[in-house]
Amino acid sequence: MALLSIDCRRAASRASLAVQKKGSEAMGREHRPRNMLFIMSDEHNKRVLGASGHPMIRTPHLDRLAASGVRFTDAYCNSPICVPSRAAFQTGRYVHDVRFWDNCIAYDGSVPSWAHRLRASGHRAESIGKLHYRSAQDDNGFTREHMPLHIVDGIGDPIGMLRDPPPRRVAALRLAADAGRSDSTYQGYDDRITAAAEEWLRAQARQPDDKPWALFVSLVCPHFPLKARPEWFDLYLEAEVPWPTQYAAAERPHHPYLEAMRACQVYDEAFDSPEKVRRAITAYFGMVSFVDHNVGRLMAALEETGLAGDTRVVYTSDHGDNLGARGLWGKSNMYEEAAGVPMILAGADVPQGVACAAPVSLVDAFPTIVDCVGLPVHADDRDLPGASLLDVVAGRNPPRTVLCEYHAAGAITGAFMIRRGAFKYVHYVGMPPQLFDLAADPLELRDLGQDAGHHGVIADCEAALRRLVDPDAVDALARRDQAARIAALGGREAILAKGSFGYSPVPGAQPVYN
Repeated sequence: MALLSIDCRRAASRASLAVQKKGSEAMGREHRPRNMLFIMSDEHNKRVLGASGHPMIRTPHLDRLAASGVRFTDAYCNSPICVPSRAAFQTGRYVHDVRFWDNCIAYDGSVPSWAHRLRASGHRAESIGKLHYRSAQDDNGFTREHMPLHIVDGIGDPIGMLRDPPPRRVAALRLAADAGRSDSTYQGYDDRITAAAEEWLRAQARQPDDKPWALFVSLVCPHFPLKARPEWFDLYLEAEVPWPTQYAAAERPHHPYLEAMRACQVYDEAFDSPEKVRRAITAYFGMVSFVDHNVGRLMAALEETGLAGDTRVVYTSDHGDNLGARGLWGKSNMYEEAAGVPMILAGADVPQGVACAAPVSLVDAFPTIVDCVGLPVHADDRDLPGASLLDVVAGRNPPRTVLCEYHAAGAITGAFMIRRGAFKYVHYVGMPPQLFDLAADPLELRDLGQDAGHHGVIADCEAALRRLVDPDAVDALARRDQAARIAALGGREAILAKGSFGYSPVPGAQPVYN
């Protein structure tokens, strides 16, 4: 099916008016309440998707899902690291509003979530898989949490709060050593998550609820360790995977924020040969294909149970992965590889084969899920910054400024990003800004932040950012909250003495500290 590429925010020509009319007609002025299957992977770089035009990756099931619905080409997380990103997803509010800043200060159920809203109205809202909230003992809103992965011991990763200065994270050196053709606990966890979701759908079909339900299936791949089983790793030839953008030392952008990040998250120091770089990327590609396989299993279960016609589906990720671009791995910055996410909406009444360029983000999940099952907006949620993707697709939502922020591991200052038209503006408290024209420079090779010809654009973008948030005040607030938590855990030296772990263990396992 040919994809229609449109700006869902406005119709700037007769052609886009016609496409927008198609979207509105497909959704209906009053779309019918339906079930919601919301699938989130972990650390999926939005470029590594066949539907996004990647020349090598094999993602047939996600590509089919995109062809049967709407792919949002400009989708973002609200913080490029797991815990705050997922807190924004759960609450529908920006990180600075809910103050779950990093991988230690995690969502604890104290702010109402979309799951709370559904459950209070008699709708089933269940989760299967990774949540990365504080604890299963907290009321996170779900009717039931199945095999949840939460932060370690309700404490998580305190070293990420140490920002003055950030310590050298030696656990990051394991990334290169781990990468390759092998099994992992994360792949086994995703096997169990997918099987449990398949059975959940079968049980729901056997005994249907009288109200639409929402099931949140949260896979942990392709988050590192970068290990892929042979059947997925061998889909790709190491010698042929694409080389990371601006990987050579002379090509890498130099900005004080990025330099500090590289000095803290020292992943790249262990990539001492081209072979290790290619092996890691090959493993990541294999993990993405494994995620795609599991999405295919879920789509097949919907069809087999007869639930597909009454269920809308969203696929996204909590953030991306740099995959070596600019000498960076993991996430934690505002480049498209890290802050961008795949986002697909599909369902019986969703227009098919549309690529929508309206910027969206994970805070849109809350109003989307609530809208999907047919709930009216709660009085306390009228100030939420997000919008239902159903309204975005139908062109009923006015243009918005999308916000992403970062206050966690390796950040020597607060980082804030907005999308404004074709421009991406990144504001660093006390440091020079970055500006990219994504229409002319989609790979972000030319930083216009110090370009004299763009001073007006930069001023306009900064004003737009400050209408959303006071970056200086928020940076200070994050540091105060983190300082209080550091003190409660015994101080900087006690946290450093305990060490850090590379990634959260699956349920029932223990972290490996370095």
